Amino acid sequence: MKIIVPMAGRGSRLRPHTLTIPKPLIPVAGVPIVEKLVRDIAGVVNQPIEEVSFIIGDPAFFGAEIVEQLLKIASDIGAKGTIYRQLKPQGTGHAIMCAEPSLSGPAVVAYADTLIRAQFSLDPKADSIIWVKKVKQPEAYGVVQLNDQGAITQLVEKPKEFVSNLAVIGIYYFKEIGKLKAALQSVLDEKLIHGGEYQINDGIKRLIEAGDLFLPGEVEAWMDCGNKQITLETNTKMLGFMQAEGRELIHPTAVIENTTVIPPCYIGPKAHLKNVTIGPGVSVGSGTIIENTTISHSLIQNNSNISNAILDQAMIGNHVTFDGKFTQISIGDYTEIK
Repeated sequence: MKIIVPMAGRGSRLRPHTLTIPKPLIPVAGVPIVEKLVRDIAGVVNQPIEEVSFIIGDPAFFGAEIVEQLLKIASDIGAKGTIYRQLKPQGTGHAIMCAEPSLSGPAVVAYADTLIRAQFSLDPKADSIIWVKKVKQPEAYGVVQLNDQGAITQLVEKPKEFVSNLAVIGIYYFKEIGKLKAALQSVLDEKLIHGGEYQINDGIKRLIEAGDLFLPGEVEAWMDCGNKQITLETNTKMLGFMQAEGRELIHPTAVIENTTVIPPCYIGPKAHLKNVTIGPGVSVGSGTIIENTTISHSLIQNNSNISNAILDQAMIGNHVTFDGKFTQISIGDYTEIK
């Protein structure tokens, strides 16, 4: 089994946090989004993963350090890591075709701004599976249409009339991804473009029309990391899941002094909290120091210093210094203080 992860976008909706790091590498509940995604998929398919292919963007942004981190994510699950580049944003279909040498055999395609909770077996009868989640407002999503046997017969983008309430979440299984490669190659050859881009859906529609059996795989939870508010909500949900599983969320090297921890909270390696009330729903990265602060429903990354603050629904990056006592501050582009 292979995992194909298109992640060449810059994550502009999550700025300023994505000015120096790609969105899929931002930690949520202490783990980078793409690492959690790869681990979860490996658990769901319950098969050995032989290769994880990452499609990333311009080397000027996705440099050697990021490549090294991605290859480690693959090796940590016992898989070979491969790196491909999508140098121009030409859509989901084009991104997958950038990994053309790896497009053979069984594979999962997963977009790297989504986290899931799911437990089911891959139906051996299916040529492909599209992961879906029941939603309350299907008109705001791309949804699947099913026939009486429960097979997917159509993909409908933001339907004006009710088709189904099963939204496509951006994770797909193909028993033979070479068939998707052939379909997408024909899409590229014909220059079939929507919104200025080549879309994976056009390849999938051709496979459905050719008679491939597509079945839905419903997930228990679908968590997005598209913008700051949604990422904070996802962080809180993930912490809750980890607490329910009995996971240890406070690293043994963290120093906790005169501090009240309201679970669930993640506190990373060598973090230092003194005179703090923290939680619920807070993640603190490694090496971060927090003093004389009350903080809830927030995400603070690595090696930052926070003091004398009252924070709620805050998202703070790496190597930040914030002292709530002072008013003479220097704030960069795309930063919000509310």
